[in-house]
Amino acid sequence: MTRKSDAATTTNATDKIAANLKALRVQIDKLDLQILELLNKRAAIAGQIGKVKADQGGEVFSAAREEEVINNILAANHGPLQEVTLKSIFRELISGSRAVQKVQRIAFLGPEYSYSHLAALERFGEAVAYNRTANISAVFEEVARRHADYGVVPLENSTDGRIADTLDMFIRMPQVKICAEIRLRVHHHLLANCLQTEVRRVYSKAQALSQCRNWLSKNLPHATLHEVASTSDAAKLVLTEPNVAAVASRKAAINWGINILAHSIEDSPFNETRFAVIGLSDSAKTGHDKTAMMFQISHTPGALADVLAIFKTNKINLTWIESFPYREAKGEYVFFIDFDGHREDPKVKKTITAMENICDVVHVLGSFPQARPADE
Repeated sequence: MTRKSDAATTTNATDKIAANLKALRVQIDKLDLQILELLNKRAAIAGQIGKVKADQGGEVFSAAREEEVINNILAANHGPLQEVTLKSIFRELISGSRAVQKVQRIAFLGPEYSYSHLAALERFGEAVAYNRTANISAVFEEVARRHADYGVVPLENSTDGRIADTLDMFIRMPQVKICAEIRLRVHHHLLANCLQTEVRRVYSKAQALSQCRNWLSKNLPHATLHEVASTSDAAKLVLTEPNVAAVASRKAAINWGINILAHSIEDSPFNETRFAVIGLSDSAKTGHDKTAMMFQISHTPGALADVLAIFKTNKINLTWIESFPYREAKGEYVFFIDFDGHREDPKVKKTITAMENICDVVHVLGSFPQARPADE
């Protein structure tokens, strides 16, 4: 009798749990339908905004507005969803809403699942037409010729510094502007379809091998390192050659079905690459902006100090400065800078005017919202 009573009690408890679970799932199903309805209402309004923009000759992509949307959502969030989840959801929502207005063409340094591609996905989402190119100059050309609405190019890496090809193209095409920045925390992973002890060769892009050199030396002392054009190309070689590994992205491993033997093998925990979104116009003011410029000065003592003094006088914080050889004149340099503030800010306008008075050449490359770092 006792055993039957215990069994009945257990059955009743199981039935209650099942009923409770069913009721909760019914709630989720109802909420999903409500969310779907709201998403489509939002997309319809986005379509109306697109028509207004088209009538006024405005651009579909607005870095300033998208930053405002994301910041509003994150500020209002009280959990339990984490910020990274909400950013991913709204990135794709914004991407889809843009596509309702116009499917945009985005050029990037290929191939797919390279870090430039991952940066483009982080900024523009999936609902765009991606155009991979073989080199950085081709990205600029695509934008300049209006074959692409925007391009994504690497600007600097926290470990390896400036990307020379990008700076050279800004010199050649100063009409191309920076309208947004993407900060990507770069995590390199060791990809292989054999045991780590069986790896004899490691392939990757030169910069990726450099950023993992200490880890590779310690953990794969008998493997030789080989440079290839991209981390994606390295991953593909794992599929065709025995006893090889690649240093590449997590998404490359997922896409080609390759095992990840070791995660985050970069030597520096602060490894970050900054990318520029380039177009033919820059971004509206958000109140949390940067401005990028390039300039040339006379080859005389104190000329650079005079330029830097302008920023000190106007209390503007410089966030980046690079000197770059000017190929058209031996011994001459072009300086690249970016700093806090928008070109429409009064003190930034004053600074630019003062620079124009003492520099040989001044080009404002654009103002754009300051970006938060995102993980690969």
